[in-house]
Amino acid sequence: MKTPKRLQPLVDDGLVDEVIRSLMSGKEADVYVVRSGSEIRCAKVYKEANKRGFKKAVEYREGRKVRNTRRSRAMAKGSRFGRREQESIWQTAEVDALCRLALADVRVPKAYGCFDGVLLMELLLDEDGNVAPRLNDITVSAKQALEDHSTVMRYITRMLCAGLIHGDLSQYNVLLDKSGPVIIDLPQAVDAAANNNAQRMLARDVNNMTLYYAQFAPELLDTKYAMEIWSLYEKGELHPEVELTGHFKESDIGADVDLVLQEIHAVLADEKERLERLYLTKRD
Repeated sequence: MKTPKRLQPLVDDGLVDEVIRSLMSGKEADVYVVRSGSEIRCAKVYKEANKRGFKKAVEYREGRKVRNTRRSRAMAKGSRFGRREQESIWQTAEVDALCRLALADVRVPKAYGCFDGVLLMELLLDEDGNVAPRLNDITVSAKQALEDHSTVMRYITRMLCAGLIHGDLSQYNVLLDKSGPVIIDLPQAVDAAANNNAQRMLARDVNNMTLYYAQFAPELLDTKYAMEIWSLYEKGELHPEVELTGHFKESDIGADVDLVLQEIHAVLADEKERLERLYLTKRD
């Protein structure tokens, strides 16, 4: 096929020898099957921000650290330079997440690098040597659903132990290759410790996957993995090999509203006293 404009620089630099075909077009990128030397890989071409369909990206960027203060100020102001830098961070975030999760023993595609908004990575195949399908495009047995659900819950746990939450996990961005589920599409990966939406996003990821597998194994509807995982995380008891049960008993102890109000009034009184002392000091 004719080489797309965005892939031409990779061809010119010898990173890609041939663009074989288009693989898919998504809300955030177009993906192509390419040949690099003797290897068949895929190239993910990120769409520009104004052409992406990804909603509420600002929620996902919360907590991401930018070391360069000039870049940070530019992004905060929304200048042209700042928008370019934000795009660069959005694109390289996926490479960082893929490398980080591979080290955490989460099955993700191998990344070969991001070049001018194009992520070059491993092409995953099924048992017949075809491109691995998304979960949304297949059906599985009840037994396989239970096994693969357990695997995905383990990957979500390991991701959280590595400090990350996918944030947009569903049957549309999990592939099933010859060895089992593989998690893809991570440019929006969330910093679990720094993002105020972390718990909600983790719950959504877990519940999306549970609902998908429950089509084939309805007993999964009675599980509470999201609550269990987050509770262990908050208590510092979550580790990569933790044995999850899917059970969680919610507290039936109601909040002591009067005690909370007393604490609020005490803090307000202390602050009032501090301000009065400050005023008297300045007056003297």
